[in-house]
Amino acid sequence: MQKNDAQYQKMTETPISKLVLSLAFPTMISMLVTSIYNVADTYFVSQLGTSASGAVGIVFSLMAMIQALGFMVGMGAGSAISRLLGKKEEEVAQKTASSALLTSVVFGAGLSVCGLLFLERLIRLLGATETILPYAVEYARYVLYVAPVMAASFVLNNLLRAEGKTKLSMVGIGCGGLLNIGLDPLFIFVFDWGMKGAAIATAVSQCISCAILLSFFLCKKTILRLSARYITADVSIYKAFLGNGMPSLFRQGLASAASILLNHTAAVYGDAAVAAMSIVGKVFMMVFCVLIGFGQGYQPVAGYNYGAKEYARVRFAYRFMLTAGTIGMTVIGAAVFFLAPVLTRQFVPEDPEVIEIGTRALRMQCVVMPLLPLGIACNMTFQAVGKSVKATVLASCRQGIFFLPLMLILPRMFGVIGLEAAQPAADAATFLVCIPVIYRFMKNMNADSA
Repeated sequence: MQKNDAQYQKMTETPISKLVLSLAFPTMISMLVTSIYNVADTYFVSQLGTSASGAVGIVFSLMAMIQALGFMVGMGAGSAISRLLGKKEEEVAQKTASSALLTSVVFGAGLSVCGLLFLERLIRLLGATETILPYAVEYARYVLYVAPVMAASFVLNNLLRAEGKTKLSMVGIGCGGLLNIGLDPLFIFVFDWGMKGAAIATAVSQCISCAILLSFFLCKKTILRLSARYITADVSIYKAFLGNGMPSLFRQGLASAASILLNHTAAVYGDAAVAAMSIVGKVFMMVFCVLIGFGQGYQPVAGYNYGAKEYARVRFAYRFMLTAGTIGMTVIGAAVFFLAPVLTRQFVPEDPEVIEIGTRALRMQCVVMPLLPLGIACNMTFQAVGKSVKATVLASCRQGIFFLPLMLILPRMFGVIGLEAAQPAADAATFLVCIPVIYRFMKNMNADSA
């Protein structure tokens, strides 16, 4: 109980800027390591050829599905637990944590079984061309083997963040990412396993990462306790965390749908376009994950203080996150804009078409980077305080409500340039939608919490 009181005091009394940074920095590091692993994975696989590089983009859509399930349960449970701990309802928080972990394993196992039964059909559905197909099938098989472990890792990661233990989260995720970076060249080139080597490296590192995260709970380094006796049949608890997780499901699920549509549309222009957009996606995600990590450090602060009715602290935390995020994305966006040709050339140096498409698409994305923090800040605020409908709608904007129609329209009007411009245009539209929504909420927060 003493440990719980100390954590409550930390989350509700520590100066906001210091608190958000202390929670965000480890989260940003872990997200950055994960995104560097994704880029490294793409880099090593790209040495096998353009089609192999394109296969990474295809399998990324599958991994986004697993992430969608894991984040729905994990971030939904984390959002609920932050508020429960803020209200000092610790028994319900314990039940939520254990029930969420079981739910993630069940969902992951279901996706694994269905995916393996219809593997080749699934990979074609995700947008693989005939030349990309064999590479993507080989990679996807091992990803599906560990889908339950991946889903559980997302939940464990978010449970740690929910109670403010972001340093432990960083250790678990970071170790898995660094291990994967080391295993990729070993398995692909030294063992001469090719595409299978990249897939096995991913599977092994995911299992190690999950084991490390789970050990923190079993060794009682956390407030939350994972135990079979806390698994509940109370429907209201499942309804709460699954409802809170809907924005994450829509955000990640639509990211998967957007990736699939992007693959199909890019395939019209050949393997070079698929590979280029895959490379751009990985480079951009390395930047975007820093922003997501910062937002995930902010989210438990907002949830804890909202649950404790410290609304002034919630407003201050929001303003701090938005200001710091906008400055950071502006600086990073400018740097990536000028380095775009160099970055793209690192992956497929012998294919000028890939370099041309990738450079132009990456630069378009850099132009709208300063607009991204508002969407993340809005989405995470509403999810943190339990406003799941608003959070879900906003989460659907970037890669759903705006992106999917634009991806259908712009390439038909402007060809490959329309393909490259769809995501930046969707980001700009999402920015405009968020402004009035978050303004009203912040202005009327006390009334909205009733």
